[in-house]
Amino acid sequence: MSRVINFMGVRKIALVLTLIVTFIALGSLVIKGLNFGLDFTGGTQIELAYEQPADLGNIRQQLAGADYGGAVVQSFGATTEVVVRMQGDDPELGNKIAAVLQQGGDRLQVKKVEFVGPQVGEELRDQGGLGMLLALGGVMLYLAFRFQWKFSVGAFVSLVHDVIVTLGILSFFQVTFDLTVLAALLAIIGYSLNDTIVVFDRVRENFRVLRKASLIENINISTTQTLLRTLATSISTLLAIGALLIFGGDNLFGFAFALFVGVLVGTYSSIYISNAALIWLDLTVEDLIPPVATEEVDERP
Repeated sequence: MSRVINFMGVRKIALVLTLIVTFIALGSLVIKGLNFGLDFTGGTQIELAYEQPADLGNIRQQLAGADYGGAVVQSFGATTEVVVRMQGDDPELGNKIAAVLQQGGDRLQVKKVEFVGPQVGEELRDQGGLGMLLALGGVMLYLAFRFQWKFSVGAFVSLVHDVIVTLGILSFFQVTFDLTVLAALLAIIGYSLNDTIVVFDRVRENFRVLRKASLIENINISTTQTLLRTLATSISTLLAIGALLIFGGDNLFGFAFALFVGVLVGTYSSIYISNAALIWLDLTVEDLIPPVATEEVDERP
């Protein structure tokens, strides 16, 4: 067998690092909170139609110069159609925005102005949180049936760690949290779970092959055997997300940033959190062997 990396030899150091980062993330969430976007806080959405293809960067600069720097500017369908979303419920906000943009010489008209109330935003936030909890619950049930309940606990702790740390980093840098970022968090749960299941499956197989190996030796061997696959998947994914992060523009920045952080954190947790949980729970080969049904013998004459 090729050289085995002693991943679990530094599990106590990894535990201390994990606790520090997790507490910092929780502290940021408590002190700074999430920077909820208009999808959750409510605001006004203004649809504009230009006669020529719109320059989104120039529109953002014009709005920032008129004290509308918090506005979200996106293309909508054709290159001549733009959506501006911002906080506020002024019925004249659409005309005010159009007047500011027309000062730069652009010819445009306001197609539609819609107001999204905070009640709708709160409903979206509650439903998003419920969806995340249901996803985590479904993961636990799947692993409990697919493997064993100790694997389920390990994966659950790992996924909760990934979500908390990613949210904490988003909170620390005050990245706008909107529906695209929420979708990224759900994608992170799926990605991290995939990495964890690959390692867990190899651990279970090696219990049958490496009968004399201890649990720690089994985990080190299994993680080493799946390391190339994990690195290949993570690096290729990070390269794609990195391109999206650099070239995707402001509209996709939060989505790409959350995914980038989540993939890094998920790769770490699939090695040092989910596996370490199996050690803390004292997984044994007997846990994976179904009990043998015995028949009662009638000893009566």
